Amino acid sequence: MAIPFSWQLINLLAALLLLIAFAMLAQRRVTALIGLYAGQGLVLAASTAAMARISGLPHLYVSAALTLALKVFALPWLLHRVIRRLEIRWEVEPLINIPATMLVGIGLVIFAFNLAEPISQMASPITRSTLGIATASVLLAFLMMITRRKAVTQVIAFLAMENGLFFAATSATRGMPLVVELGIALDVLVGALIFGIFFFHIRETFDSLDIHHMEKLKEH
Repeated sequence: MAIPFSWQLINLLAALLLLIAFAMLAQRRVTALIGLYAGQGLVLAASTAAMARISGLPHLYVSAALTLALKVFALPWLLHRVIRRLEIRWEVEPLINIPATMLVGIGLVIFAFNLAEPISQMASPITRSTLGIATASVLLAFLMMITRRKAVTQVIAFLAMENGLFFAATSATRGMPLVVELGIALDVLVGALIFGIFFFHIRETFDSLDIHHMEKLKEH
């Protein structure tokens, strides 16, 4: 049986999401990392709109529009503004070098697909191909979070992790209720604003955004 074009499109977008997650894992330039995050948001908006077309649920179009506005425009603009103010261009050497990090990432992808396999067998044809990718995207974002030293890149990793969870929600369950999605969007935006204030406080206190300086607080 031929696979419908909409399903093929969602599979393609899922593959792009995973590819961007690997690109973020290997990226050390903060401005490029923000650009990749915006690209991930664009892929999410497109996949949500495709799912809206397949399922016939109009509220998913609203979710796609919110994703486009928040993750492609608002948050990247806010992050660019923060790094300009803080004069950040490059991430320092991560805790694990890039080749080793990529190898660990490949291992996490294999683990994610094996973890999602039992659930995928009981799910719809679309979910079977996307749930593993969504899980892998979350794990790769978590890996980026724990292997980076800069607070800014850790926050971007946290936002990327939320992207993976959002993709899982839209592809596996055809979206959450609109009021829940509006609440999550507001929480993410407010959280980003709070993180921005947090960055400036760290910079004023330690004259750096390297998180290892925060260990000095243990001595007081």
